[in-house]
Amino acid sequence: MNITLPIPDELARKLQTAGGSDLSRRALEAFGAEEYRAGRLTLPELRRMLGFDTRYALDGFLKARGVYLDYGVDDLEQERRDLAQLGFR
Repeated sequence: MNITLPIPDELARKLQTAGGSDLSRRALEAFGAEEYRAGRLTLPELRRMLGFDTRYALDGFLKARGVYLDYGVDDLEQERRDLAQLGFR
């Protein structure tokens, strides 16, 4: 799906010049980051939407925008139990 955003021409030129990169890509990235932050996209969905090859690239993208993974103490404890079951201590 393609989405069109109505932006006055003079503002579009200013944004294109000031950003130094593709305005459409920047809009897509900002939209994607906000939708993930709001819980409307999962990490795999965001990765697919933005075309990142690796989870590591997506993590760097999110970190650069101040969006951090929802990972709490319960998640840590579950990982510790999983590792213990696999023989890691």
